[in-house]
Amino acid sequence: MEKFYGTRLGKLKAGKQGILHVNNWIVNVYRPLMERPGVFENAMKAAFMQAKHDGVSILEMSIDIYMGKLLNISPAKIVETLDHVHKSIAPEIDFRPEIGFKRTFSVRSLLSAFEPYLDFNYFKAIDLYDDESAQPIKNFYEIFRFAKKNGYRCKAHAGEFGDAESVREAVDILELDAVQHGIGAADSPEVMKWLADLQIPLHTSPASNIGLKRVRSYLTHPIRILFDNGVKVTINTDDVMLFDKGNSEQYLKLFNCGLFTPEELDHIRLNGILSD
Repeated sequence: MEKFYGTRLGKLKAGKQGILHVNNWIVNVYRPLMERPGVFENAMKAAFMQAKHDGVSILEMSIDIYMGKLLNISPAKIVETLDHVHKSIAPEIDFRPEIGFKRTFSVRSLLSAFEPYLDFNYFKAIDLYDDESAQPIKNFYEIFRFAKKNGYRCKAHAGEFGDAESVREAVDILELDAVQHGIGAADSPEVMKWLADLQIPLHTSPASNIGLKRVRSYLTHPIRILFDNGVKVTINTDDVMLFDKGNSEQYLKLFNCGLFTPEELDHIRLNGILSD
């Protein structure tokens, strides 16, 4: 992406815990460069090249519902670009694109932005992210019910910064198929047992959690606690450009710090590949 832009991108530096620093980086560093023609296609090329280089066989990647408006491109063009880049760079990858919704927007506006994408039958899932405290999770029940009715898998960021109950609440109210992060659940044996019994996967992102100061290090990451309590965990990049770590590097870090054995990491790898 730096080659495409012809300039160095300032690194994300989180001074304290929270998602605010990511949003500030997007607004102050990345967004000013996004008006260049072809930026979406090149960003997607970079994503697929990274996934291919990392040996990814199933790629679940979220595209923000307002990406088209931000870049002044239509939903049809977004789908066309994704399909073209996927087939030209990494056709061997099982690509499962997702639509992403920010918690800071109203459900009415999100549903309105979602509607133009429904006719393409291209996206496989939805995700809810951004500031967990922006508004109550119950506010999004309608959009998740609508998505599930239309055959989408349902995911949401919960317990990234919130507690164990925030994870249970999100799964229960939104009828989630998976939780993004969910590491707050490690504070409650009861919630972990509940998640394990339901076989709800937690898609953890150690590099992101460390980069945003939610966790001190790989050695102290709660993925070990979750794993030991029978919770189905996977390892994910969250955002390679922000946190500079692919999946391979994270697996290696978790091994080198002594948190997991190769056999345990392979079990986690299979959790991701075999998740439906």
